Amino acid sequence: MSTPIEAYDVSHEAEMMEPLDFNRRSRLKHVDQVFKAEILNIIRLTEMEKLFQIRIVDPAAQARFSFLPGQFVMVEVPGYGEIPISISSSPSKAGHLELCIRRVGVVTGALHRAERGAKIGIRGPFGTHFPMEKMKGRDVLLVAGGLGLAPLRAPILEVIDNRADYRRVNILYGTRTPAQLLFDYQYEEWKRIDDIHLEIIVDEPDAQWTGPVGRITDLIGGLTIDPRNTFAIVCGPPVMFKFVCTRLSELGVPMRRMFVSLERRMHCGMGKCCRCNVGSTFTCIEGPVFDYWSVMNLKEAI
Repeated sequence: MSTPIEAYDVSHEAEMMEPLDFNRRSRLKHVDQVFKAEILNIIRLTEMEKLFQIRIVDPAAQARFSFLPGQFVMVEVPGYGEIPISISSSPSKAGHLELCIRRVGVVTGALHRAERGAKIGIRGPFGTHFPMEKMKGRDVLLVAGGLGLAPLRAPILEVIDNRADYRRVNILYGTRTPAQLLFDYQYEEWKRIDDIHLEIIVDEPDAQWTGPVGRITDLIGGLTIDPRNTFAIVCGPPVMFKFVCTRLSELGVPMRRMFVSLERRMHCGMGKCCRCNVGSTFTCIEGPVFDYWSVMNLKEAI
């Protein structure tokens, strides 16, 4: 005769002791607030991308708002909707941020038609960030493809603002054509900074292009890397991660010291719409920044 299984009182489990919170309001209350913001300036970067310089209007809200490189915000355009956008500026200026926005839909189209002085809403910041603290005293390799320079610009500016905290910095950037290069007005400034090395490559050169031609992995072969002291950040199309990170692994850089951003999967930013999930992982909450080892263990992440 089998021994009956004793009943177990699940009410003693830790999660059962917490108050019901079906919408996770207690965890997400800090990002429910919409900050009223004003567009201060608009810079045309390419035919499809513009850089929006934005200021939170209320001085008290400016003081409260802060972010870290790699995080993103939800941008609300009244009457059109809300979209997630990675922050492209340095965290050093409180209440101010810069957003590089590509014109691809209704909301981004409305933003591209906006003028200086237009009012928008900002929620956030959301997500994880690049571990810049861990990189201090080490070499930093920053690799971007296409629009990936937008989220990568925040750690670039963080390194520049705190140059003494980091050793040698290499920035590699590739696009399909020269016309698609972002932030080209800043390249010479970055090159002039001590121990910052910038290389740019394109797939399809035009008549004026005099730089390297090919894939971004072609630039890695020309670098001198100390794998024991190098951290890498890679931003761009997910297919690029495999080629760049595989090449870095071959050079001895540990996958735990390579960081990628899955910002292209972002939607609501709060884990409610389930459009960003990979298996049981909500990339908008547990990401968008992951080390490459974790990404390799997330099926269909890239």
